[in-house]
Amino acid sequence: MENKLGLGMLVALVFSTMVGAGIFSLPQNVAVSASPGAITLGWLITGCGMLALVSVLRNLVVRYPNLNGGIFSYAQAGFGNYIGFMSAWGYWICNLLANVSYAVVFFSAIGYFVDTPENPMMGQGNTPIAILGGSLLIWFMHALVLRGVARAALINVFATIAKIIPILTFICLVIMAFKLDKFTLDFWGEQTPELGSVLDQVKATMMVTLWVFIGIEGAVILSNRAQDKRDVAKATGIALFSALILYIAVSLFTLGVMTQPEVAALQNPSMAHILEVIVGPWGAMLINAGLIISVSGALLSWTVISAEVPFIAAKEGLFPKAFTKENNNGVATTSLWFSSCLVQLFLILTLLQESSYLALVNIATSAVLLPYFLVGAYGVKVALSGEGYSATESRKKDLVIALVSSFYGAWLVYAAGVEYMLLCALLYLPGVLVYKKALSEKQQAFSKRDYAYSLLLLAGAAGAIYLLSTGVLSLS
Repeated sequence: MENKLGLGMLVALVFSTMVGAGIFSLPQNVAVSASPGAITLGWLITGCGMLALVSVLRNLVVRYPNLNGGIFSYAQAGFGNYIGFMSAWGYWICNLLANVSYAVVFFSAIGYFVDTPENPMMGQGNTPIAILGGSLLIWFMHALVLRGVARAALINVFATIAKIIPILTFICLVIMAFKLDKFTLDFWGEQTPELGSVLDQVKATMMVTLWVFIGIEGAVILSNRAQDKRDVAKATGIALFSALILYIAVSLFTLGVMTQPEVAALQNPSMAHILEVIVGPWGAMLINAGLIISVSGALLSWTVISAEVPFIAAKEGLFPKAFTKENNNGVATTSLWFSSCLVQLFLILTLLQESSYLALVNIATSAVLLPYFLVGAYGVKVALSGEGYSATESRKKDLVIALVSSFYGAWLVYAAGVEYMLLCALLYLPGVLVYKKALSEKQQAFSKRDYAYSLLLLAGAAGAIYLLSTGVLSLS
């Protein structure tokens, strides 16, 4: 049981993957395009959608304990190998981009302590020095994970406890400084026409509110390493409710301290500037220090998960067999090395493209939309067919919840917009070559349906390249 994870470690891993860098920039990220009323609606939709998604995951974990890959195993079981592979690939790409974004924002926070107006060494985390530091950080996490998943998870428990302190301090002080008249001023954004309609505002918050929940499925991904698989559902539920309370408090109470236009104009991490307004410079120092600790824990968690995804997918025959290799500590070494090398490559591209943290967030969030939607869709399929249910069990409740999860996934695709969906196709397209390699190892060939799916991806990727070349879509 040395390399197995208990409930506390699972909760810390899930919580840490969700509550990383996003919460520290959350006030500005949502206020930049929405009023207090629209942000409230956005959280209601996101809360219901994520509760439905988690409920579907918990139901599927109980009914199909043999499906160890979580969200992509369900896609494979419900819709075939090609869709299962693309779900695994998209989720993996999201993991890698999340790691890149954490490395960028880590050194952006360090910049608060070392940058000067004359010499912004770290800038927004995408300067040459910051990228060099980010590279060292990525490989340090790589080395930690190589020593064992359980050991990395134990370190993460302490990082999770440390990150909660500045966040709770911020919430308490913001609540004390809260003014209702400031919060209700222009509640629906009617006096700020550039925000658009309430529907436009709610749509604009969706990518951000989804981003801060990515990682909620972490315990499901690591279910084969859990001491007790019943702890997977418990850990997921505990982490979800804890994070939801923190997110709502951080994003809404701040609008009772500063108005929406004031919060929208802040630099990130916006929590630091808000606390500086309330208590002075030490508040900004506390939040930036908390961000550095938080990102360290989140990066460690995501490094574990990003290595696990291709490893499990390879065991299911979706990735080449080489990804199943483990070391003496039970770590998926080939998968980890590939993941770290790709994160390094993306970091270099970040420097060349001068990509910002928010741009990386939007791209990473787009990549995970398909895997999340397919979880709900598989839940609907299982509830309708009755597979895994006894003759006396009612399926109506599970069907309703799965339908809500599916509609939420479809809404996210709509909210993301056509441009980011085409960009997703560009990110997914290289995966076709990896899948063909996995098929060749099993002496299998592409089916006509596989070719049809691949042609759709090719068309979408061509559209993304065109939009990038014309400046309609930007990576910066």
